Amino acid sequence: MRVLVTGGTGLIGRALVADLARDAHEVVVLSRNPVNAPALPPGVEVQPWDARTTAGWGALVNGIDVIVNLAGENISAGRWTAARKTRIVQSRLEAGRALVEAVAAATRKPRALIQASAAGYYGPHGAEPLTEDAPPGNDWLSQLAVEWEAITRPVEDFGVRRAVIRTGVVLSLEGGALPKMALPFRFFAGGPVGNGRQPFPWIHLADEVAAIRFLIDQQEARGPFNLTAPQALNNAEFSRALGRALRRPAWLPVPGLALRLLFGQMATVLLTGQNAVPTKLQQMGFTFRFPTIDAALSDLFQHVIKTASQ
Repeated sequence: MRVLVTGGTGLIGRALVADLARDAHEVVVLSRNPVNAPALPPGVEVQPWDARTTAGWGALVNGIDVIVNLAGENISAGRWTAARKTRIVQSRLEAGRALVEAVAAATRKPRALIQASAAGYYGPHGAEPLTEDAPPGNDWLSQLAVEWEAITRPVEDFGVRRAVIRTGVVLSLEGGALPKMALPFRFFAGGPVGNGRQPFPWIHLADEVAAIRFLIDQQEARGPFNLTAPQALNNAEFSRALGRALRRPAWLPVPGLALRLLFGQMATVLLTGQNAVPTKLQQMGFTFRFPTIDAALSDLFQHVIKTASQ
């Protein structure tokens, strides 16, 4: 199988590319800066692109079996100024349009496209379970997800099967949110964020990659899928589990007001959440390797704890 991955140098992309390469699949990664891209497995082809047009790479789509579109600027890399919000939106929409243009021009179309999205599609919610049929929210993150999902929908008109992955917080020590969340716990200053009651949709990186591979292989997999673990948690419960994994207390809450002063509107990511449940994945027979938070954190921190105890 020959797979084209955009966003292949990010947290999810690197793990997915490595997993595909281990199984001897041919992988092509599109990168805006291939010279300085993180090290990828031997044999992975890295092609430059501007993330806006098909210039220089569009013809590669001929002969590609599957496209995985993870491209988009990190929403948590800084305050959401008006200019930065514009870049966040454009990075997703321009990349998606370029992919659609390349698919349209290809003589041999890909058989599937996996389109990234986020559990934030549903907007802030309480503890009620949200299946893939739930409507989108009304906040900025929700509308961003709606546009992001829609941008590659035209490939379906060319007969390309499309699955959309609404991913929760991906847990890994290689990047993402977990190392930042764990840092105060290491100094005995960890605790819940805000009132701690906001839902915390999460998934272990290994299950994220396995779920994407599952959706690539399942010919009937179409439409949105929540890529979240089956165990529902709120932020306080996650904080207690993180404390257990690190053998630290979870006693010092982070006031919501302080977060809003520090991060501005971006604090919404930390102070709200949604209980997105993986209904369609489980109905199709996907099995989570790490269905509970204790199992996930134990796996991730086992080396850290073992080293500290020696």
